[in-house]
Amino acid sequence: MEQDGNILREMRELETDLCWRAVEERDARFDRIFFYGVRSTLVYCKPTCPSRRPRREQVSFFASPDAAEGAGFRACLRCRPRETGARDPRVELVLRACRAIEAHEDGAPSLEELGAELGVRPHKLQRTFKSVTGITPRQYAAAHRLKLFKSRIREGDGVTSAMYEAGYGSSSRLYERASEKLGMTPATYRRGGKGMNINYTIVASDMGRLLVAATERGVCSVQFGDGDEELAAALAAEYPSAAISRDETGLGELIETLLRHVAGDQTELSLPLDLRATAFRSRVWEELRRIPYGETRSYGDVARAIGQPTAVRAVASACAANPVALVTPCHRVVREGGEPGGYRWGLARKRELLRRERDAASVEAESVALAEG
Repeated sequence: MEQDGNILREMRELETDLCWRAVEERDARFDRIFFYGVRSTLVYCKPTCPSRRPRREQVSFFASPDAAEGAGFRACLRCRPRETGARDPRVELVLRACRAIEAHEDGAPSLEELGAELGVRPHKLQRTFKSVTGITPRQYAAAHRLKLFKSRIREGDGVTSAMYEAGYGSSSRLYERASEKLGMTPATYRRGGKGMNINYTIVASDMGRLLVAATERGVCSVQFGDGDEELAAALAAEYPSAAISRDETGLGELIETLLRHVAGDQTELSLPLDLRATAFRSRVWEELRRIPYGETRSYGDVARAIGQPTAVRAVASACAANPVALVTPCHRVVREGGEPGGYRWGLARKRELLRRERDAASVEAESVALAEG
């Protein structure tokens, strides 16, 4: 059990929303795999506990009831986490696969090699691993390597030393892969994000104040709000170690593009992005950008499209965490019955955006029909 607990801790470091997603979905596959404690009540539960879901910042995860009680939590009287039962064999397989991947210090094993080592067909391993974690074994291996690199950097190693210790064969490969996940170059990460430059501006739109922020790599924040101070404070909280400057002229082209999009005069958006997110959220946001202008999808539709049909609440959480309004069109995701659901920047704005998109798409379709007729 302790060995499995170690693997679980590694998984949480790599895919930090995995256990929380299981709590959000009350995923029975994770019962007896981990337990969560709520710091405000000092009670610990199974992932399937029917009690009111706590806030994420109040939750700690444990590999066993003993670990939770050793940390000062008491067992929940509703879900009775100490009751024994069989662990899900699919999750057990994934834990074994994680252990095997991490043991290969000379590089990630192929899917065939991993399957042979675990005694399971590669296709079944791939399907099971992705259904449990939301990522493939190959993506897990890449995340593990990046974790090692970050760990070495935090311990004071230079970038080159940390690169080879983590198993990167060349600096170009490190910068190609790692900077995508870090949201900055490895050298910048070593300095705790200091030196990362973000320029932003805030302008008036007919939906309130609009903040647009970008690094040299792309847009990192697009936010609606009611006041400049509120928007600037939110940006600073999101990037506490970056050098943030207001720029009233350099982002003019981005602003014009977004304002045309808000007005319905430009239906397509294709802007470079500089975003940091877990693998799951990245997949959700990518899927949102595939939703055609003027159309909507339900949270369930998105969950099915990314191969995670039970992850409806986690999809909703990813939508709520979207940092770039409009560019990643989370406003196009609605409830199963067609009701708008929530929106980070206010339900009224969501309804208005959807109305404008429907109207603009209808006009565009009529124009095309007349031209073809």
